[in-house]
Amino acid sequence: MGLLECCARCLIGAPFASLVATGLCFFGVALFCGCGHEALTGTEQLIETYFSKNYQDYEFLIDVIHGFQYFIYGTAAFFFLYGALLLAEGFYTTGAVRQIFGDYRTTICGKGLSATVTGGPKGRGARGPQRAHSWQRVCHCLGKWLGHPDKFVGITYVLTIIWLLVFACSAVPVYIYFNTWTTCQSIGNPTKTSASIGTLCADARMYGVLPWNAFPGKVCGSNLLSICKTSEFQMTFHLFIAAFVGAAATLVSLVTFIIAATYNFAVLRLMGRGTKF
Repeated sequence: MGLLECCARCLIGAPFASLVATGLCFFGVALFCGCGHEALTGTEQLIETYFSKNYQDYEFLIDVIHGFQYFIYGTAAFFFLYGALLLAEGFYTTGAVRQIFGDYRTTICGKGLSATVTGGPKGRGARGPQRAHSWQRVCHCLGKWLGHPDKFVGITYVLTIIWLLVFACSAVPVYIYFNTWTTCQSIGNPTKTSASIGTLCADARMYGVLPWNAFPGKVCGSNLLSICKTSEFQMTFHLFIAAFVGAAATLVSLVTFIIAATYNFAVLRLMGRGTKF
């Protein structure tokens, strides 16, 4: 069998929905984690430089920012591993579903994948059985999970609900920065507003970013306009927007995973294969 023919026959059993969802998940998580981390760092610098000179005023905010950054590290590691596991489950269940409908024949690639998941035949020679035995434990545990798509549906559903909260939280800084940017636009074009330029302010205390006794806590008029023109503000604003887009992409990928896993589980269930195959 030629290389092209082998690849073509392997692609027949490829879970395209899971492949798209995995790529979207990795892209979204990378965008959310990378841009979110840098945006939080930029916010810290803006608060320290323009909104408060007393460290005690924003000490709690710094702790919260660092906590979110550690959360970002954990999120990136978790989604990398879980996305790879969902992709493996997609290959496993999609191959079984297409085999039921007669659209997929087991090839060398398919046998290799099945051997990897189920433990496969043990090797020959003095080191063969020992090596196969060590892999058998790992593949046995992995096979139990890959053989139960209903578990992946449940876990991914719960993860999607949790990520909805993360998605909503990622919209909060975008809303704050957008309001500040809108205020700056009004200051830059005084003919479009009837309010006095000196009364147009960005108050960090109003959003709970700083305590009410923080001084000055807000920036008004031309001083605020000068802040909005800085590269730090522009970059941080756009980074938060990118992180928000990344969170949305991750949410779409999780929903796609749920749809694909639910379909595979339903077909296997209805065709009498149960949850083990």
